[in-house]
Amino acid sequence: MKYSKQREALLTLLRSTRSHPSADWLYENLRKEFPNISLGTVYRNLAQLAENGDILKISTSANKEHFDGFVHRHFHFVCNKCDKIYDVDLDGMDEIKNQAAEKLNADIEDYSLIFYGICENCSSKKIINSKEEIYYEKVCMSGMRLCSRG
Repeated sequence: MKYSKQREALLTLLRSTRSHPSADWLYENLRKEFPNISLGTVYRNLAQLAENGDILKISTSANKEHFDGFVHRHFHFVCNKCDKIYDVDLDGMDEIKNQAAEKLNADIEDYSLIFYGICENCSSKKIINSKEEIYYEKVCMSGMRLCSRG
């Protein structure tokens, strides 16, 4: 891959954050240094960097792509509510890889793991909303006239 100032700046920006940004976020931030850069250029460079193994591409439950500049062995958790991506460091994954290789009678060269679910922040919001629902239902069941929501 031929050297490019824009690609180098993109990689530097991506490695400066742990937020797993989208291409749009990267584009907006790169425009400060390269006002004429196009979103298409950002996407092409992200594709090349991912293909070369310089970055990781992570898809969320909403089929949005996010990127990670840290390619050391780690895993991810994607919240299905807010689409936030968290890094997850786990021990024992080599053992699971070895078990899979043995069961498949295959030579596993690489693997990745992404967990999908509801993050702690969204879960606590769900609990609060559930309590509000329970209160609302009790008020309505008691015959009070507070049943309209608006």
